[in-house]
Amino acid sequence: MRSGQRIAVTAGVCAVVVSAVGFGAYSLLGGGDEGGGTANVASTSDATPSPEEQEPLTDEEVTAASAAFLDAWAMGDTATAAGLTDDAQAARLVLDALVERAGLADLVLEASPADGARVPFAATATVSIDDDAIDPAPWEFASALEVVREEGTGDAVVAWDPALIHPSLAEGQLIETGPIDELPPVEVLDANGDVLTAEDHPSLTPILDDLRERYGASSGGTAGGELRIVDAEGETVEQLAVLAEPAAGEVPTTIDPALQAAAEEAVAARDSASVVAIQPSTGAIQAVANSPADGFNTALEGSYAPGSTFKIVTASLLIDRGLASAGAPHPCPQYFEHGGWRFQNLDEFEIEGGTFADSFAASCNTAFISQAPELADEDLGDQARDVFGLGLTWSVGTTSMDGAVPTEANAQMAAALIGQGGVRMNPMTIASVSATVQSGVFRQPYLIPPDFDGRQLATAPRGLSAATGQELRALMSRTATSGTAAEALAGLGGDLGGKTGSAEVDGQELPNAWFTAYRGDLAVAALVPESGHGGTNAGPVVAEVLRSRG
Repeated sequence: MRSGQRIAVTAGVCAVVVSAVGFGAYSLLGGGDEGGGTANVASTSDATPSPEEQEPLTDEEVTAASAAFLDAWAMGDTATAAGLTDDAQAARLVLDALVERAGLADLVLEASPADGARVPFAATATVSIDDDAIDPAPWEFASALEVVREEGTGDAVVAWDPALIHPSLAEGQLIETGPIDELPPVEVLDANGDVLTAEDHPSLTPILDDLRERYGASSGGTAGGELRIVDAEGETVEQLAVLAEPAAGEVPTTIDPALQAAAEEAVAARDSASVVAIQPSTGAIQAVANSPADGFNTALEGSYAPGSTFKIVTASLLIDRGLASAGAPHPCPQYFEHGGWRFQNLDEFEIEGGTFADSFAASCNTAFISQAPELADEDLGDQARDVFGLGLTWSVGTTSMDGAVPTEANAQMAAALIGQGGVRMNPMTIASVSATVQSGVFRQPYLIPPDFDGRQLATAPRGLSAATGQELRALMSRTATSGTAAEALAGLGGDLGGKTGSAEVDGQELPNAWFTAYRGDLAVAALVPESGHGGTNAGPVVAEVLRSRG
């Protein structure tokens, strides 16, 4: 066979490459006598010889068999090409996959002179992926086939071996095109438009992973494309060619990188702690941090009794109902019994002749529980939902637990008034409570701007009344300057309000410490489980984040 002669299919139309004298494929591949010949496979004899009786293949038979196979394959006639092998079923499966799964087209096969029964050849083609954004790409490889006598017929046929399609292809494997990754890569951006990474902000790792999975298909990126060998399970064995490199999409967030760094530093020294910072004027989540950084995302997904930080919500209900007023006298006894359970204050303290502001600043449990007989079982949950948005379905942009205030009766209803019982919160929801007080309106916290994906944010049926909002801010301000939050917030000025919480949990030696505060247009809440008093343990975490704003 003469070097440089080819048979080809171009643009889906058979275009057999011929010499100047117009010989057929058989002659092009160097076989036959001077009178020319045909490309047909050598005919069989009437009787099938046994392997021992088979005669050696002639050069003409090798040329004719290889030419017929390559010709049919190049023209896209996979059925005929497969039938010219000694395993038509296996060959057809692989050859069809090249067209259907690899998008093979414009195939050009160029044979080299035979070396006995072995015929080397070079292949060029285009392959395409089912993605309009990725153009077909050229693919080249060199291989070889071997001609043998078929058992039972003695015909000269191509010995089927997947490696003749590509040297790396093995039995049971196919060649296909597909995306390099299941989803396009995603760059998650901070509020300044810079890339957030787990290396810079380890505490964001679970959130970054969630955002890549959640928004990968809609972030504007592409997964890239590759030609690959896959096994029977569809797993990639080898990448043969890159059709297009992956291009990252972008997902914006509301994270303030400086505030995020401060939040991560604030929790890093503690074995277990979580903190969230929210902008009250918008609801934007500006920092989320957990310790350990590779642990559960308690800051947004945790479900804990919030203790006395929830008294902010209860206070709003009592003020709205006329059951409490900051400057009015209010009982704070050592004990109060409701629903068959006797409640008490920390260290069994009491305030004689005090006001509701005194009780709020000192975090007096009985001052709140003493009003339980005046309330319906559903009142607290209604207030939490209708004014503070707690228990509504939030669309934060990442996985979150949005608060729960179930309707309870008797002792459990009374316990809920001080953030115990069935009430469940996390730093995000408690930071939102402070943000609602600061701004006077519930604005659903969000990490991904809603205009990025058209999400609808939750809205509360009603806002704080102007009078109730003013009283709550006064109560939280006093707590921050001379109450249980004062020590942690010492030195911080401006528009400042705070509240502590220590939530008792059965089986724990120490309560879960809570603290929330706002300063200007920033509201923060922290949880330090099994650590003790909120002001002592969670307070410094919140204060450190607030101070980072200057």
